[in-house]
Amino acid sequence: MADLNVTGLRVLREVAAQGSFTAAARPLGYTQSAVSRQVAALERAAGTALFERAARGVRLTDAGEALLLRAGTVLDELDAAQRELAGMAELSTGRVRVGAFPTAVAGLVPMAMAGLRQRQPGVEISLREGSTPTQVKRLVSGSVDLAVIGYLPGGEVSRDRRISLEPLMEDPLLLAVGPEHRLARRRTVDIDDLAGESWIAATPSASDSLLGAWQWADWRPEVDLIAKEWTAKLGLVAAGLGVTLVPGLAAASVRPDVALVRIRSARASRQILIATHSTRERPAPVAMLAELLHDAAAELGAELRDRLRD
Repeated sequence: MADLNVTGLRVLREVAAQGSFTAAARPLGYTQSAVSRQVAALERAAGTALFERAARGVRLTDAGEALLLRAGTVLDELDAAQRELAGMAELSTGRVRVGAFPTAVAGLVPMAMAGLRQRQPGVEISLREGSTPTQVKRLVSGSVDLAVIGYLPGGEVSRDRRISLEPLMEDPLLLAVGPEHRLARRRTVDIDDLAGESWIAATPSASDSLLGAWQWADWRPEVDLIAKEWTAKLGLVAAGLGVTLVPGLAAASVRPDVALVRIRSARASRQILIATHSTRERPAPVAMLAELLHDAAAELGAELRDRLRD
């Protein structure tokens, strides 16, 4: 019977994170067929199937989940040993792999990364952008060390015991309107005052966008125009073709011909969290980055409050 090997465990981790052999091939530097061969060899060594094949990708079996948990520990220990042998155990020469959802990459995460690089220029920093569910998978699989994730009110926060969650900030959802809109000169507005507006969102279904935070209200927002990118959404808003929601984290990048209005509702916000692996000790660079994220969150919060008072 063949033995489990480090290469196979690394392939297992990346396929689990990416959800398919094809997607895992590029970051691994393999072809799709090479990934398939590695998985087949690993399954022979394990004596059981590790993935369930489907038309749109693969997912871990129970055996695969169990092996992935052990693999993360083994690979982390090997990485730590390699760093120590290479004289990389000190803070000044460590590594931080960061994951974050797209809006957090607009300002929050870069501020913290820049602070870490300034304090410890020898630390290697990498960033992987992706949705919150993707970042949770990456954290569990061990492909990132720290993730910045976000949840809308009423959203299901990860209950995975392998993940430690640390509150970072509340990110208000702001109403973006054109310069001639009836609310353009208002500082705040009630949610009920927005019934009947023409909404611009990334998908036709309000529940699949930031508007999903309002599904508890007595009315439902109607999405009239679809635009996935922020530049497109804000262009439509500036032209007076509708309104949209903008996270506070993205407020600094909003064009000057778009007005931002605060919404009077505790539900009009998003919870931002720092996620790390609960079963692994935070390396010094990761702990420092977490501190810098808190500093950046406080600074951005103060800047947003000043902007909304103007």
